[in-house]
Amino acid sequence: MRRRLAALAALSLFALGSNAQAATSDPIGDMIMSVVTGTMPGAPGWNVKATLYHAGAKGVGALDSLGCKVVAMRTVAVDKALIPKRSVLFIKETVGLKMPDGTVHDGYWYASDTGGAIKGKRIDLFTGAGSGSMGALRALNLATLTAIKVGEFKGCPPN
Repeated sequence: MRRRLAALAALSLFALGSNAQAATSDPIGDMIMSVVTGTMPGAPGWNVKATLYHAGAKGVGALDSLGCKVVAMRTVAVDKALIPKRSVLFIKETVGLKMPDGTVHDGYWYASDTGGAIKGKRIDLFTGAGSGSMGALRALNLATLTAIKVGEFKGCPPN
């Protein structure tokens, strides 16, 4: 463990010393996120602005754009030009939120829907039935979420 910590410290010092001007790289943060999400550092990721939608709202049906049932706190609508449909996304800010069944959210969402207003770095998170289902997500800063592609799924997203 000490060797790993020493290697991480050396790596961060090397990164700071070799390129002090360009502080956009965060190798330590990338490694930590890769452990949390199970992805390789450098996996596609986006800083996105989110909106919320729920069943019962105007224009919202029971099926997503793949023809699958929308799943509360799992379905996300994306701009398919930026984030491919059928992507599994990890949104770290949603980890720990209360799910409709009382369990705790693990941060994984399924890009299975699209929307007319969802363009560029914007996503739309499906919260469930009725506007009351939005409560858990309203506590988040929806203007700045981090979405990382961690995989792809086939068929319909799991319930």
